[in-house]
Order: sequence, then C-alpha cells, then structure tokens
Amino acid sequence: MAKQLKASPVQPPLGQQQLVQPAQAATGRVPGPATQALQDERARYLPRGVFTYHPVFPASGTGARLMDVDGNRYLDFAGGIGTMNVGHSHPAVVAAIEQQAQQYTHTCAHVATPPPYIELARRLTEITPGAFAKKTLLVNSGAEAVENAVKIARAATGRSAIIAFENSFHGRTNLALTLTGKLRPYRQNFGPFALDIHTVPYPYCYQCAQHGDAAAGDCCREWIGTLERAFLTRVTPEQVAAVLVEPVQGEGGFVVPPPDFLPSLRELCTRHGILLIADEVQTGFGRTGRMFACEHSGVEPDLLLMAKSLAGGLPLAAVVGRAELMDAPLPGGLGGTYGGNPVACAAALAVLDVFAREGLVERAGVLGALALDRMRAWQGRFQLVGDVRGLGAMVAMELVRDRALRTPAAGEAASLLVEARERGLLLIKAGLYDNVIRLLMPLVTTDAEMAEGLDLLEEALAAVSAQPAPHAEAH
Repeated sequence: MAKQLKASPVQPPLGQQQLVQPAQAATGRVPGPATQALQDERARYLPRGVFTYHPVFPASGTGARLMDVDGNRYLDFAGGIGTMNVGHSHPAVVAAIEQQAQQYTHTCAHVATPPPYIELARRLTEITPGAFAKKTLLVNSGAEAVENAVKIARAATGRSAIIAFENSFHGRTNLALTLTGKLRPYRQNFGPFALDIHTVPYPYCYQCAQHGDAAAGDCCREWIGTLERAFLTRVTPEQVAAVLVEPVQGEGGFVVPPPDFLPSLRELCTRHGILLIADEVQTGFGRTGRMFACEHSGVEPDLLLMAKSLAGGLPLAAVVGRAELMDAPLPGGLGGTYGGNPVACAAALAVLDVFAREGLVERAGVLGALALDRMRAWQGRFQLVGDVRGLGAMVAMELVRDRALRTPAAGEAASLLVEARERGLLLIKAGLYDNVIRLLMPLVTTDAEMAEGLDLLEEALAAVSAQPAPHAEAH
C-alpha cells in the first residue's frame, strides 16, 4: 500500500481564502465586449481542431471560481479537465512557482539535473501503490507518459504487443491515439496508426449489450473470457508486453468497472508475465477518494501513469514503476528537453503538501457523496437522467432519451452545458456517445459552493428536460 502523505509547515486552508461571491453575470452581457473580441481573434488565429466547450476567456481564478475578461463569475466544475484538484492559484503552489522561478527556470535534466526533479521522484515513489523498489520518470503530458510506459514495457519484456480497452482515452500522439478506444473526434483521418496494438471491451455495465443488474456488474462478466479469446484469435500472451487500463474510464464517461475487474486483470497479467500499466492521468491525485484509484481494489500496477493535477495546472506528468522495469531502457532512451522542469516540479511538491495539509483525498469522498445524493434524486425526477455513477468525486450522470432502450441524449447534454454556463456554472461532458455530464470540481470546493453548483445544475437540467428533443445529435 502507498505511504501516507507528509506535509510541510502549516498554512491557512484554501477554503478560508477563496472568493465568496456567487456565480453570476457581473456585466449583464454574456458574452461581454472583451469576450466577443477574443472570440473573434480565436476564430481567426486558432485552428478549428482546437475545440473548446465554452466561449469563456479567464482573467483570474481562485479555488473553485473563475472570473472572465468581462467580470462574469463562474463556478468551475470542469477544473481544466481534472487538472485543478487543488484549485485555481492555490497560494502555496503560486509561492513555490515564484520561489523556483527566481532561482532558475530550466536547465534540462539531461544537462544538469534540477534537485526538485530528484525530490519529486522520491516522493512519488513513496505515495504510489506497491511495497517494492520504484523509480520515476518525469515528462510533460499524459500522452508522453503513455508513450514512455509502452517503451519501458517493451524494453523490459522483449515483447511488442500492447492490449488496451474500448472506450478509453490515452492521448493525442500517434501511439496514444492508437491505444485510444474512441474513434470520433480523436482518431479522425490521422492514420496510419501504430502496429501491434489490440483493443478489447471494457466492462461498461450501463451500455452493455447484456444489460442486466448494472449496479452489481452482472451483465459484464464476460470481459475475462473476451480477453482470453483475444489470446486465441489475435495475439498470444507470450507476445504481449503490457495491458494498459484506466481504473475508471475518464473521457469514456466515468465508467466504474465491477469491483473484481482490476484484481482479475492483475491475476491474468501475472499469470502470463504481462505488465499491468494503470493510466491514472484523470483518476489520480485524490479524484476517486484515494490518492490513486487502483488503491480501491488493492491492485499494485507495474507501471503507474499520472499527469493533470500533479502540478496544479503546470505541464508535468510521470511514469512511476518497478525499479528493474524502469531501468530496462538504455541510457538516453528516456527523457526529453522539458521533462522535469524545475518550476513544474516545485509546483508539484507544493501540491503534495497541500493534499496532506488540507486532507483533499478525504474531501473528495465528501464532495462525491453530496453530488451522488443530488443526482440520484434527479434520476427519480427527470426521465432524462438514465444512469448515475461515480467513485469519490469522480461523479457523472448519463443522459438518455429512452430509459428502456438507453438511447443516448447527446444533443440534450450539449444543451445542458449551455444552460449551466448561462447560470454561472462551467461543466464538460464525456462518453462514447457524448451524453455523459461529468463533474471535475476542485477538491477545495466548499460545501456552500458545492450546494450552489448543484442547484445551478438542477436548474439547467430542469430547463433542458422541458425543451423539445433536438433533431440532431450534437458533439
């Protein structure tokens, strides 16, 4: 099991420093003039492939709140797609960034290793699951962590094949896209893709073809047999270097697998000499009520990937794994110019202190329970809410037009985002069918802010439920 976090000297909890104004339009015009001007510039200079959920341009942020360039205030329940677990501009993180930036901003670890790189590597080996010797590689993004984990697995095993899961998301680089189990919008016309990658079904109980008792996962018990059949029809286990899995699918719609899924996968990998790679890019850093989601099942992956909330919004990611595996690539085989940048490492060290000092892992359980209680009540009130699910503060509701058929309501989900934004709440969606409303509020969100955000979401849900169904599904 992972060791407990240890904090640096005490500072006031962020909850005492946050903005207290309610989310509301300050100017009376949304979008305001500065927003409209930036929207025009964005359309002119950014490619259309750079999608954004909301025409919002931030000017400042504190805790769970953002203010845009026109003074409009929002509760942020998107959290930079899960990067802001410690909240916007946490004072401890800002102070660490400023202090390191005054000393030096970059050297490149391949030229002169910054001491913060080494300190962060040590602390990450201490908090990740596994009572064995570990080492840490620092890179810039979740996709880079995925790419490097595959390199490490192939070097360590001498095998080439990688197994991933349908409905997954692992990044936007070529290999990461190959591993990603959703076609649109990610893969598009970007092929050809990497070789020797194989995907198998993930136990998505609510949308399972054998949909039975989804709560118990009884409909998804065939997943182990599916993987075993893949060993007979597509790739032998002796060719497989690793299985790459999200403990809870993120972009796939916050899909929580049956409790025995990860333990069974761990046993299967061990039996065949296959490495287990846990992609905790979105589930990590307290989001599920444990520091890392695989801790819920007691599973110890061979390699664990993290990014997003690792550095409080700065670009930083890591691969942490068994020391002998991490040492498999030859010198020069791992790294990059910016990986382990000292400013980002300083921010990450401050993030770890904040988690320990402010009890954010435990806070995730409280926030998630508040959200689940409200969402289950909505499920009884609104036919549009087909499924409610989550783990810790990783909570979502799946919108459907017909509960019996579980027909995805992607258009309604898109409309709900607009209705919520107009009320001062920023949300994003997810899912194979783009019909899942997910919550990624910062873990520093106060009880009052949580209640306010859920009230706004309920108002938006009621408004969408009263509207005629859209004629066409929306992305």
